[in-house]
Amino acid sequence: MSQRVYCIAQFQPKPGQTSALFKVLQALEPNTLREDGCLQYRVTRQIQSPFADGKSMPIAFNEIWRDMPSFEAHCQRREIVEFFETQCQAETGLVADWNVCVYSDEPEDYDAPVL
Repeated sequence: MSQRVYCIAQFQPKPGQTSALFKVLQALEPNTLREDGCLQYRVTRQIQSPFADGKSMPIAFNEIWRDMPSFEAHCQRREIVEFFETQCQAETGLVADWNVCVYSDEPEDYDAPVL
């Protein structure tokens, strides 16, 4: 097992703002990929498939972090804080709604070795 943290950050753009929001989110990738604890950080957009017809927000980041401290440090970077302030919380932002969740690949009762 690992201490990896898997994050799915979903975004619902305001009407007519999908392309603009996707570009803003793509601009966050280069600096984030430089972070030591970042293993994967890719913004994606939902596409249609008859084999995957679930409900979701149309834009999602798929992130993998080395551990929780790496993820939490990322969340406190100025560039990320400013994105949420200007695009999610501000009335003039491109985001109507968002959902950020983190996951682990370790079961709740995992007997992790003590190092």
